[in-house]
Amino acid sequence: MLIKAVDVIVTRPGRNFVTLKITTEDGLVGWGDATLNGRELAVAAYLSEHVAPMLAGIDAHRIEDTWQLLYRGAYWRRGPVTMAAIAAVDVALWDLKAKVAGLPLYQLLGGASRDRCLVYGHANGRDTEELLDSVRAHLELGYRAIRIQSGVPGLGSIYGLPPADDRLGRYEPTSAGGLPAVETWDSPAYLRHIPGVFETVRNEFGPELPLLHDAHHRLTPIQAARLAKALEPYDLFWLEDVTPAENQEALRLVRAASTTPLAIGEVFNSIVDYQLLIREQLIDYVRSPVPHAGGITGLRRVLDYAAMYQVKSGMHGPVDVSPVGLAASLHLGLAIHNFGIMEYMRHHPLAGEVFRSTHTFDDGGLHPGDEPGLGVDVDEEAAAAFPFQPGYLPVNRLADGTVHDW
Repeated sequence: MLIKAVDVIVTRPGRNFVTLKITTEDGLVGWGDATLNGRELAVAAYLSEHVAPMLAGIDAHRIEDTWQLLYRGAYWRRGPVTMAAIAAVDVALWDLKAKVAGLPLYQLLGGASRDRCLVYGHANGRDTEELLDSVRAHLELGYRAIRIQSGVPGLGSIYGLPPADDRLGRYEPTSAGGLPAVETWDSPAYLRHIPGVFETVRNEFGPELPLLHDAHHRLTPIQAARLAKALEPYDLFWLEDVTPAENQEALRLVRAASTTPLAIGEVFNSIVDYQLLIREQLIDYVRSPVPHAGGITGLRRVLDYAAMYQVKSGMHGPVDVSPVGLAASLHLGLAIHNFGIMEYMRHHPLAGEVFRSTHTFDDGGLHPGDEPGLGVDVDEEAAAAFPFQPGYLPVNRLADGTVHDW
């Protein structure tokens, strides 16, 4: 099954996506997701200028060998651009292999370990009443786990707040065109406000609803420990990205202060990033998605290692992971034993005109479907109708102008 052509498709049906198409000599097509929010063209160029020429004539069945070729052969290892490119190739090759076998991809990964993958939705609000309304809307849709994000008094637009008229929390942080939006942050105000938000939510919806929260890398280690301890009475499913995890030893302080479960890793891209965190059991959930961690091959290495320490998956699933990437994460999540939960933000309706997916949502969970391969096809003619527009994620500054983690 020799590779004949490798094409990169950049399109914007509601937001920018980078999709890889690998075509074999006998006309089979495999799809991969190479989207890297705010740096899409960097990955597109890496694929088209450096990776595609290497793949012509390669046997598409040789997935592990191709992964090693792209990882070791480049000499410059890891990093988000490299690993997103490798992931796109890896997923497209798995898609091809499963199509040849006539099986849904999860069957090639060992078969299903569960009936569906539990997912969580995003309930957001500028104030508590708006947040409670968003929780109700998600429960009506059938979600069984909810991430809670709230505005903070005295601050304007901050991370996690969707448009005022969107009760379902379809949060798209990237601004199209121009320079990055600038948001203002105040950690002490946030730390004073958030515990009360969770008290209100628990009082309204009871003790059994799984609740999650994302601090989005904004806290110092001692602030992170303080938040984890303050939220203990509200029994969180997890507290996410409490502090920038480059300083991995900082998680020891958070662990010592609280038993609140911790999730980290959406900005990580290889098993090297996780070694200390998993070995010392400083986290409970691995947040990387398939498209940002070297594909199914790369992320499965991480999750197999995590399983040794009873650490589970918690794959990132924002709107900037395309339906191709979502399907890849679903197939892997369905197959592995140590699955925990997945993030599921619904894509813009326009995305459905480009990406045709067989996944289904039922009783709070997703299933990728049983079509051969990933279960996703791409309408290239429709994709061409949505041209790329440059866009940036916001930047964060404190009240005195200091740049802060966004």
